[in-house]
Amino acid sequence: MTETKQLTLPITGMTCANCVATVERNLKKLDGVESAVVNLSSERATVDFDASKLGLTEVIARVNRAGYGIATGEADLIIKRLSDVNDATRLEKSLAKLEGVLEAQVTFANEKARVRYIPTIITQAELRRAVASAGFEAMELGGEAEDAEAKAREHEINEQKRLLIVGLIFTVPLFVLSMSKDFSLLPSFFYTGEAMDGMREAQPWFGWLMLALALPVQFYVGWQYYVGAFKAVRNKSANMDVLIVMGSSAAFFYSLPITFGLLMGHVYYETAAVIITLIKLGKFLEARAKGRTSEAIKKLMGLRAKTARVIRDNAEIEVPADDVRVGDVVVVKPGETIPVDGVVVEGRSTIDESMLTGESLPVEKKLGDAVIGATLNKLGLLKFEATKVGKETALAQIIKLVEDAQGSKAPIQKMADQVSAIFVPFVIGTAALTFAGWYFFGPALPINADIDNFTRALINMVAVLVIACPCAMGLATPTAVMVGSGKGAEIGILFRTSEALERAGKVDVVVLDKTGTITKGQPAVTDIITNHESRITDDELLRLAASVEKGSEHPLGESIWAEATTRGLTLAEISGFKATPGYGVRAEVEGKVALIGNQRMFEAEGISLGGLESEVARLQSEAKTAMFVAIDNQAAGIIAVADTIKESSKAAIEDLHRMGLKVAMITGDNQKTADAIAKQVGVDAVLAEVLPEGKASEVKKLQLKVEGQKSNVVAMVGDGVNDAPALAQADVGLAIGTGTDVAMAAAPVTLMSGDLRGVARAINLSRKTVATIKQNLFWAFIYNVVLIPAAALGYLNPMLAAGAMAFSSVFVVTNSLRLRGQKI
Repeated sequence: MTETKQLTLPITGMTCANCVATVERNLKKLDGVESAVVNLSSERATVDFDASKLGLTEVIARVNRAGYGIATGEADLIIKRLSDVNDATRLEKSLAKLEGVLEAQVTFANEKARVRYIPTIITQAELRRAVASAGFEAMELGGEAEDAEAKAREHEINEQKRLLIVGLIFTVPLFVLSMSKDFSLLPSFFYTGEAMDGMREAQPWFGWLMLALALPVQFYVGWQYYVGAFKAVRNKSANMDVLIVMGSSAAFFYSLPITFGLLMGHVYYETAAVIITLIKLGKFLEARAKGRTSEAIKKLMGLRAKTARVIRDNAEIEVPADDVRVGDVVVVKPGETIPVDGVVVEGRSTIDESMLTGESLPVEKKLGDAVIGATLNKLGLLKFEATKVGKETALAQIIKLVEDAQGSKAPIQKMADQVSAIFVPFVIGTAALTFAGWYFFGPALPINADIDNFTRALINMVAVLVIACPCAMGLATPTAVMVGSGKGAEIGILFRTSEALERAGKVDVVVLDKTGTITKGQPAVTDIITNHESRITDDELLRLAASVEKGSEHPLGESIWAEATTRGLTLAEISGFKATPGYGVRAEVEGKVALIGNQRMFEAEGISLGGLESEVARLQSEAKTAMFVAIDNQAAGIIAVADTIKESSKAAIEDLHRMGLKVAMITGDNQKTADAIAKQVGVDAVLAEVLPEGKASEVKKLQLKVEGQKSNVVAMVGDGVNDAPALAQADVGLAIGTGTDVAMAAAPVTLMSGDLRGVARAINLSRKTVATIKQNLFWAFIYNVVLIPAAALGYLNPMLAAGAMAFSSVFVVTNSLRLRGQKI
């Protein structure tokens, strides 16, 4: 039996869509890899593989062989309770065995451990727990735990900045000297005094001065492009690095024989240097902007409490939040952040959960209520028992959901990937044709031209090589997805995949489940009507019904049981309890067979309503659900239950109508009750008396035309549990959750607050994200479609081409960042 594992690896060194394709292709070549998805914007690879055939070491080696790196973190820990060298060796082996640990070194002499690890697989908190489970105690050097992946990315950005500064130091004077020389603006000692073609000739050493300024730029600042190009060619692919190296090297190496006096003509060192420095500037700005696309994740991470106050050995102590264990009793004072998920064991307070659910009103918490880590305790002192810690908390699950969505590929990206796969070879081919065209078929040069045919062809070829930009195409979709899904998380909307984020905007019919979605899902008993022939009192009817419903989990059954408890009625013991979904329940109570259910159940059992028909019609017209009670197959009475409509439901449905969407309500209730509720909230269509298993087929009917072709894109909104088949059948399933059950919802989209207005927000966010993706793709394609021919026809100087290329990807990332400021 195969054991499928999933790894998320932070990749370094990727610059364009071809890099993504190279890493993906190399990973897929490994025996045992089932799927590999690489995201340029988040710079992560998600790999599903058979653990019996493959391990982490082989995956990392393959990435390295492809010419890329893995971002790693380094943890320095002080180890207490080491008694001898054997302890140090044992701990070193224990740490080295952990998945995600690349290297572990424990020194007994200074009682320190240094661990190199992959931060997306294992955290410093987990390392400390591993040390504790080995029988030692770990303290971190340097205070708070750091985000190792963020540190690695920051180091990369700082390195780009350093190289950019070096590039500017040499390129600016080189460019100024070259331009000044061409316009005869330099002091007289720079010139020989002789004029050639109307221009003053520079001193022989001037070319050597320009070479000295260009060398550091070409082979120090631009060295990573040479390395990247070599690795790409070694892997039988071509990426942006290949284009940059070909373009800048052509200008640089063409100038060498002129400097050495082997050829006559102008040198183009400034062109080579400006190409490399401008592209370095673009990459630096792009890296900084890309860092801002993941700010939503950083915000969520920033919500976590750093420390927690726990009661251990009857004493209240402060520990790092990562060290809280399941079962610990945690104390939270007013104004403090709740460190982990748990259940209140003492105290009463209100908690602000807006940072996770988007719900602005504080929620009251008392004994037995669940609390969510990262929310804010407002008023009273609370003691709660920790139930979920570390990666199991709601916040950790939310962060993982958002990261997974950001790392997945949207369908709209497939076209860009297909173009990117052939883009660089196409550009190299176009550049070769450009050179040949200008060299062999170009118009004749003027007699006094300062360049020859070869030089002109070379310059235009270089312009084609450096204007082409696969980066913009590679970043168009993932940057918008990262910002869109992050924005959703900030307002309590979680997209599980980028496909769901893209698809939600295409919805034209929204199906709303009634109970718990349109209504609060907290029904209460409103009427008790007895059959005069049965000679039973209201309380007795309620007591018998509640005794049976005590074993039910249905909200309507719970309301009957709650009413009986409120009235102080003593419930009887039952036997033979049986629930029939969509009908009702039955059991034997005090020697009698009691049935509680809907009209369908009475019809199936052949039980007559007697004189209760008129009451049923009245209750249904008042939007009340009639629960029929029969004792020994005789109608005994009706218990009417009504569910309150959520305050936001009517406004939410109006929002959907304003967006041009049709809204349908689906319910197991009878037609009259359903119609009465529909009238109150203003839905367009009512699907009533639908059994739980029939909801999926009703959704399917809405999706299909009469001739069997799909016409409507249908969204289903439900509670994520009872509606699972319908949520799966719908084109987009939206589960109404609460912060605590977010990890359990099976739907592609989870609305963390119970507010139905989140549906319109989710669709609106999707539309705006897809619009941004389309703008980005349009820019990326039109840029290349227009400027590559312009460069080939000789209308673009290579330096201008390099500048345009550098800023095309910056434009795409910046356009995606605009989403952060949009009102959803």
